[in-house]
Amino acid sequence: MSPTRVPWQVKFLSLALIWGSSYLLMKVGLEAMSGVQVATLRVLCAVVVLLPLLRMAGGRLPRSTRTWGHLLVTGTLLCSLPWTLFAVGEERVDSLIAGIANAVTPIATVAFSMMLLRAEPVGRRRLAGVGIGFVGVLLILQPWSLERGPDPVGFAMVLTASASYGLGWTYVRRFLRGADPGGLSMPTAQILVATVQMPLLLTLWWWLSPQAGASPWSLHTSTDALVPVLAVVLLGVLGTGIAQSMQYDVVRAAGPTVAVSVTYLIPIVSVALGVLVLGESVGPVVLLGAGVVIAASLLIGRAPVVSPRVRRTRAPQ
Repeated sequence: MSPTRVPWQVKFLSLALIWGSSYLLMKVGLEAMSGVQVATLRVLCAVVVLLPLLRMAGGRLPRSTRTWGHLLVTGTLLCSLPWTLFAVGEERVDSLIAGIANAVTPIATVAFSMMLLRAEPVGRRRLAGVGIGFVGVLLILQPWSLERGPDPVGFAMVLTASASYGLGWTYVRRFLRGADPGGLSMPTAQILVATVQMPLLLTLWWWLSPQAGASPWSLHTSTDALVPVLAVVLLGVLGTGIAQSMQYDVVRAAGPTVAVSVTYLIPIVSVALGVLVLGESVGPVVLLGAGVVIAASLLIGRAPVVSPRVRRTRAPQ
């Protein structure tokens, strides 16, 4: 059956499940690999999927040198940096905490838009969302009681990873708005950038880390490594490669606003999987903080209210 015949609602829910389970898959991968190894294998698997998909769709990679210069930045901010920080951060925090941190992305996007897209009005509602989201982050971290909150270093890593998404998408809007050929061109190009960066980072980590093995790909364990490796392969192939194509189908069928709203479901899926599959626990204050962050993201994602006077001025002449 043609993929275009699958209802976009099915793909939307599939994306929530796929991306929500990515934190579980990273945690499983960490049983045999380091965070940098997990991120590198994820990227390599993703590029193996995306390049053929781009070719089958009749797409092409960008050709402008200037565009590739900007893609070097976005590939770092949207792929290499966040995927590494999420994986390394999960060495210190539970997978459900990493999933909850993902809800910070819309909040970070507004904050960076205020700095890089000053011509675009932010609005009081979105400013309020940023403030409310900050309160939610404090509730999750619980700085008044470090024994109850997540590891602060690990939490800072997954928060920075989520904020990197916000900065990366803001950079795209600022510098690549008219350079996107459409389809899977930009995602594939960004993955190619990460494909060059991650092996270099892996080699540097191996050279500097006293815990590293005989080679950059040496695993922590010589037994029972099959499941962790397969978990990361699945993360790269399905969660990073095929999911990109599904996301673009949802954008075309339902619009970008609906497609972006999948962000609100990801923490719910990650918390459920962390508790049910990995046996992780979450306290009431952390859950309250997660709810506050999701509420702030929903507030930011709502369309601004347009007065009747403004609507009349925008009406076609």
